[in-house]
Amino acid sequence: MSIDARLSELNITLPAAPAPAANYVPAVQSGNLLFVSGQIPAGPEGLIRGRLGADMDVAAGAQAARACGLALLAQARAALGSLDRIARVVKLTGFVASTPDFTDQPEVVNGCSDLMVEVFGDRGRHARAAVSAPALPRGVAVEVEAVFEIA
Repeated sequence: MSIDARLSELNITLPAAPAPAANYVPAVQSGNLLFVSGQIPAGPEGLIRGRLGADMDVAAGAQAARACGLALLAQARAALGSLDRIARVVKLTGFVASTPDFTDQPEVVNGCSDLMVEVFGDRGRHARAAVSAPALPRGVAVEVEAVFEIA
């Protein structure tokens, strides 16, 4: 099954690939790897802002991470022409805006990780880091970057 068919089966619509907010490119292919720049979460009302442990709970943070994952897939499709070219999700790095005492960063970043497994199956299982940050760009709750292997 194609990835587009899988997305349709899951009732997932990818957003347009966001334009870079500064002096960088959204994705770089080097050999058979595609490095996608960190993506921040957006929803129908705009950017998903907040700080875990202060004004956002784990479930809302996981939804923000999922939105980052959708943006990562949109960037990958824009760079490659088709998500069918992805052989494997190699690594995700998730940054979570959180208070010093908040320790559930892994559960927040699961929002993105779970999406990758939903979409790609076993090819979506990946290495990962989930780290805390006192603040993220534009006040968003989460930022996630990805490395994909290209077939």
